[in-house]
Amino acid sequence: MNPSRLPAIPDKAGGDLTAGRRGFLKWSSAALVGALAFGGKLPGLSLDQAFAQSPGGAAMAKAVDLGEGDVGILNYAYALEQLEAAFYSQVIKTPYANMASADRDILTGIRDHEIAHREFFKAALKKNAIPGLDVDFSKVDFNDRSSVLTTAMTFEDLGVAAYNGAGQMLEKGEYLLLAGKIVSVEARHAAAIGYLMRTGTGASNATTGSGSNNASVVNEKGLDQALMPSDVLSKAGPFVKTPITADDIG
Repeated sequence: MNPSRLPAIPDKAGGDLTAGRRGFLKWSSAALVGALAFGGKLPGLSLDQAFAQSPGGAAMAKAVDLGEGDVGILNYAYALEQLEAAFYSQVIKTPYANMASADRDILTGIRDHEIAHREFFKAALKKNAIPGLDVDFSKVDFNDRSSVLTTAMTFEDLGVAAYNGAGQMLEKGEYLLLAGKIVSVEARHAAAIGYLMRTGTGASNATTGSGSNNASVVNEKGLDQALMPSDVLSKAGPFVKTPITADDIG
């Protein structure tokens, strides 16, 4: 599918909500297939099993080190995908009050993509994969739409910035291609969350960048930010109980 012909998310309230929702899911599904093309088959793993493997459990006393080189960068991406998959799984498990069908469809689609990303990195890394991280969403009110969408926007913008910043560190071309495909999916997620933030009860029309209310997601040239791993992990830190060290990847 030619990316230039992909359907866009409606960019203002009052658009064709059904068509926009379907367009988002169709676009992201196509992009996800491309992202998983690089060795992304997950033998013996059903979607139900993937849902059941959401990271969590007792907090780890020992810090998790991501490693070095391409392995370290892939583990870095794996850690972020664990966080996002766990968040969206909780969102769908405990939907906020009066969740609209448009919200549920888009958030469920994003959950499925993040789980697929998580399981892809786990399968690709094999014995080099870091363990499941213990997450902390105590600051998120999952019964409140604004709290959920604001947190989702934070994760999506952070994810895009993380992939943009780490891409330059990858040595193998196939890994860079993979990162480029996945970041395109993450960017579409950010656009979809921005759309939800502009629609529905209590929506705001003040948006910038990829669709959030935070102008810092783009630089002075209007491009998505590219953040180094240390900066990304610092921003993600409040949501992760497991200590993570990334001394060998920047």
